[in-house]
Amino acid sequence: MDIAWSPQDQAFREEIRAFLDENLTDEIRESGRLMTSVYADHDRSMAWQRILNERGWAAPAWPRRHGGAEWSVAQRYIYSVERVRAGAPPVSPMGIQMCGPAIIGHGTEEQKAFYLPRMLSGEHFWCQGYSEPGAGSDLAALQMRAEEDGNDLICNGQKIWNTHADIANWGFFLVRTGKYDRPQKGITFLLIDMATPGVTVRPIISPSGEHIQNEIFLDNVRVPKTNVIGQIDQGWTVAKYLLEFERGGVAYAPELQVRLDAIEVAAGQVAGDVCDTLADDPAFATRIAAARIEIGALEIFEFRAMSAEARGESPGASASIMKIRGTELQQLMTELGLLVAGRYGMAYQPQAGCPGGPVSFPHGQGGFVGPREAAIAPLRYLNERAGTIYAGSNEIQRNILAKVLGL
Repeated sequence: MDIAWSPQDQAFREEIRAFLDENLTDEIRESGRLMTSVYADHDRSMAWQRILNERGWAAPAWPRRHGGAEWSVAQRYIYSVERVRAGAPPVSPMGIQMCGPAIIGHGTEEQKAFYLPRMLSGEHFWCQGYSEPGAGSDLAALQMRAEEDGNDLICNGQKIWNTHADIANWGFFLVRTGKYDRPQKGITFLLIDMATPGVTVRPIISPSGEHIQNEIFLDNVRVPKTNVIGQIDQGWTVAKYLLEFERGGVAYAPELQVRLDAIEVAAGQVAGDVCDTLADDPAFATRIAAARIEIGALEIFEFRAMSAEARGESPGASASIMKIRGTELQQLMTELGLLVAGRYGMAYQPQAGCPGGPVSFPHGQGGFVGPREAAIAPLRYLNERAGTIYAGSNEIQRNILAKVLGL
């Protein structure tokens, strides 16, 4: 594996930097820098997606024939690094990074022609309907029914932990259309217009006070069979394909490095108990060094996964490894951030950040106490607790790895 950047890669990096410098407004840049979860402010994120789409860069991995940039694996990694360093917000992953690849890989030509352009433009904003109260990590246990009625499927059931379902106008769902010897059989991948009669969305408020998550109830929701991706009863194949993108389709190391750099800079401005600053404290410096080593190790693994993907190989088990280490290190960043925040980390100050959804318990009108990063630290800590659970809990990922290793 050659991890040296080619002259073409270096030229591409300069092109990305120039584009970011020219197109990132102060408002959009702020929304990326002051995120309190993995989701950016909706309006600013969509404004950034429109800018990217005008350049043809909204979907880096999609083929050009579907409106994507068709970047190489190396180019996508370079963009990820430069985006994070520049403070640009991420594009919502539900559509372009998850449902889009599923449609490209398993949809009909008519489905591609209808959904993909609207996904890129932002006309369609997507949510995911996978987990249920009794089927989260064990997703194959889902029970939401979809019974055939002529050219339609009649859907009844409940989904939970649905990101941005309150503002999404389309959702991709896993529904049970049959029962067989294995629970993975009889599941169908279905696209549902969220304005369809019988769809009800109720909020779930996070410990940080943000409304990003929801639960969805479907009561005799009639959906045309033309909205099925792949074949009826064969949706598990589509779901597994999509989960590889959800778990391992994004590099974690670039963001982690930027976050750790910011923590180290902030620690240099905080008085220490035994040294002039917290950054000079040997115990804290040891934790920073250990974190940097772990992030470096993850980056090397991501490079290996990139190399395999460039050869046309599936992410496979590497997606599980990246998901485990990436989310655990994200949580470590929030723990270090709280140490640096000190007493300011004890206050509830949601007004200091730029959350991914409305704050249900606002406090203050824009002012906050202490450094801004310190005020945001507890919000990030609370939100990142979910990282090792969503997209298949890390316990499930370890079970996958154990199966691959024959343990």
